[in-house]
Amino acid sequence: MHATRLLPTALAALTLFATASAIAQDSSLERVTVVGSRKSLPAASSTDTVVPVDIYSMGKIAEGGGQFDLAQSLQYISPSFNSTRQTGADGADLIDSAALRGLGSDQTLVLVNGKRRHTVALVNLFGARNRGATGTDMNSLPLLAIDNVQVLRDGAAAQYGSDAIAGVINVQLKKKQGCEAVAGYGQYSAGDGKNYLASAYCGVKIADGSLGITGEWQDRGRSNRNDPNDENVGPRTIGDTAVKNKTVYLNGEFPAGGDNKLYVTAGAQNRDASSGAWARGGVGSDDIPSRNSAAMYPDGFVPFINGKIEDRYLIVGWKSNLAGWDTDLSQTYGSNKMRYNISNTLNASIANKDLLAGGKGVSATSFDAGGFGFSQATTNLDVSRFFPELLGGSNIAFGAEYRKEKYNIVAGELGSYNDADGVGFGGNAGSQGFPGFQPGDATNKSRSSEALYADWEATLTPSLTVDAAVRAEHYSDFGSSTTAKLAGSFKVSKEVLLRGAASTGFRAPSLQQLYFSSTFTDFISGKPLDVVLAPNGSKITAAAGVPALKQEKSKNFTLGLTVKPSTDTAFTVDLYQINIKDRIVLSGRFDEDNYPALGAILQGLGVGQAQFFVNSVNTRTRGLDLTASTRAKLGAGQLNTFLALNVSNTKVTGINAPAALKGFEDVLLSERERLFMEQGGPRSKATLGFEYSQGAWTGEAKVIHFGSQTQGGFSDGVYLHYKPKTSMDLGMSWQATPALKFSVGGNNVFNVKPTRQDPFETDNGFYYDSVQFGLNGASYYARAHYRF
Repeated sequence: MHATRLLPTALAALTLFATASAIAQDSSLERVTVVGSRKSLPAASSTDTVVPVDIYSMGKIAEGGGQFDLAQSLQYISPSFNSTRQTGADGADLIDSAALRGLGSDQTLVLVNGKRRHTVALVNLFGARNRGATGTDMNSLPLLAIDNVQVLRDGAAAQYGSDAIAGVINVQLKKKQGCEAVAGYGQYSAGDGKNYLASAYCGVKIADGSLGITGEWQDRGRSNRNDPNDENVGPRTIGDTAVKNKTVYLNGEFPAGGDNKLYVTAGAQNRDASSGAWARGGVGSDDIPSRNSAAMYPDGFVPFINGKIEDRYLIVGWKSNLAGWDTDLSQTYGSNKMRYNISNTLNASIANKDLLAGGKGVSATSFDAGGFGFSQATTNLDVSRFFPELLGGSNIAFGAEYRKEKYNIVAGELGSYNDADGVGFGGNAGSQGFPGFQPGDATNKSRSSEALYADWEATLTPSLTVDAAVRAEHYSDFGSSTTAKLAGSFKVSKEVLLRGAASTGFRAPSLQQLYFSSTFTDFISGKPLDVVLAPNGSKITAAAGVPALKQEKSKNFTLGLTVKPSTDTAFTVDLYQINIKDRIVLSGRFDEDNYPALGAILQGLGVGQAQFFVNSVNTRTRGLDLTASTRAKLGAGQLNTFLALNVSNTKVTGINAPAALKGFEDVLLSERERLFMEQGGPRSKATLGFEYSQGAWTGEAKVIHFGSQTQGGFSDGVYLHYKPKTSMDLGMSWQATPALKFSVGGNNVFNVKPTRQDPFETDNGFYYDSVQFGLNGASYYARAHYRF
């Protein structure tokens, strides 16, 4: 990879409403690392790259955009990116997952300044997106700290290692000098979800280098779309999680004599988040006495799952030139910790024990339910050199990587999980809403990996460029993997470029998937059921004949065309196919009825069902990405127009059941879980944007189209069909002075919501599920940006 200058083209920015400012501010743009190439000479633009790369300038979005976090900002500008806030999905409500091209969140690799970013400790078990997957928390990075985001829409495991099956997202942080601050406010048209934002950035000169410092505070209130008149739904809390973020980031680079440079990135975020769980009924319901106490909550109650999340990140590196070779030695460390506290709840077994002893039938109302943590330390050495006389100009790069990962689960307090009555009175154990992690769930595991790679990019003729890469990687817990990539581009004319790539890839099973263990309560058609998620190598997985997890393997193919008839107009179209073998999935629910061999074990654990992670599915994803942009004078102002489209279709092509589970394929991957995998996100997404600027005023309009989705209900033969939906965002900004800008606008101004469904069949138990663009409806915002 090499720092390259972004040229002033609308496509190079590829941000719907950052286009004009990116062009105007090109002279001030920093040199940035372009993901997907290690070439040591500048690339021309994103229309000349060998593989498809979108570059989104984030300046204007941070100053006056309608979204206050990175995941939602990318959701409405990148057609292949999908992140939908979940509700009624336990821990998945607290951290927004994100993915590319309809695949899982753990099949997209995220980099910061070209260095691997750690994943979160959470495994998504519920919700309509990324079930059974881990991912990267995009919202732990403050918007004002970001210069640009690059999205490589191609497999890149041979270049970057595990997780880069669907593509790579590289977040480039700012370090330019100068200071700016943003204050923002937003809320939904329903009057809730009040969102406050205060952020400041300051870049200062230090010893001929520069250091950028960003601080951000965000307070997003809870929203609730529950219908109090619907007796079938009950006293639920359905909507956005309440979130309070405190974030600080530093990013700098400093000359150290000659060609030597020291660089550092450091960041920390503390997040307090709170989500409403399923409600427990009051007097007259089946939940008394099993899951409620009439003395405590006679009218029922909504437990709240509260998460305290700590995210840390550090990069320290040294760049130099040795005998003509550019070298980059770096150490990266990242960690993510999540601790649960369950409030407005009870342990029904404690309440019933108290009642039997002549008490009032009460329990504590809050419990420390334990939690988990993940950390990752990565050492990289990257070496590259450009040889102008070799095959018309060749860049040779090679390097090595060592990575150490750790994962742990901490048990909760006794009352969060124990069965206190022990006399069969019917009081269920554990804190309602989210039973705590038990001592048997506690774990502390680690592993390491080593990798070597080589990359050769050659300009064979003025029109033909070829890039080849190979990477060998060894993991201490499951073995080795070797991947390769061959890509090329051919310039048919000055305006037209053909490009294509073929590669193999892999994704290592995460430590979270290997060792996560928990007993939790799920609701099937409104009825509670205790379920154990058994870790790989446990008594349950051994009885089921589940082998040790191994890596997923992929084959990626991309073929594209770019056209740039002028500096004001650009067009790209890329076709792709991604075949994944032995994809790791969270199995369906096994019980004594559908798999008698587990009956006695489950009975001994006091649970009704069990599930586990297993390499059991082959999938094929085919799709198309299209972008088009133009700018033109219109009257006294300038009109910028942008179209972006992604169409993606994932199919399960085979189920690879372990020998002991042959004949149980329909349980291993149920129809409902298959549809979550194939259509967890909309099969198409398109954005048409217009921006008109004249003098100090700028007006913006975005039309965002979300394609159809089909999900499976809980009842046999029931399918939930979500019709295509189209929303519109509007915005206006006024540059009051050269330093001060005000922005106002609305998102989803026509209050569009997903197709209404039977709440007994949806995943979140409400008639609007968390699909496509969410269920909250219209929102409005105002921002002030000041540069000083």
